[in-house]
Amino acid sequence: MPELVWQKSSFSTGGQGECVEIATGAAGLVHLRESDDPQVVITTTPAALRALLRATKAGAFDHLAR
Repeated sequence: MPELVWQKSSFSTGGQGECVEIATGAAGLVHLRESDDPQVVITTTPAALRALLRATKAGAFDHLAR
């Protein structure tokens, strides 16, 4: 499997422990990790990631931050 090329979020503050990173891998799957724990990677499809982002922007998870 080829090495993934990770891209940091544009919202990153530059700190090592505050970055979400994303990479596209084989078969178009999307990989996400947090920079302070790079060994833990979640993998999903682009469609599932879009649905998560839409729900997050719509406030579906706001109650979890309380």
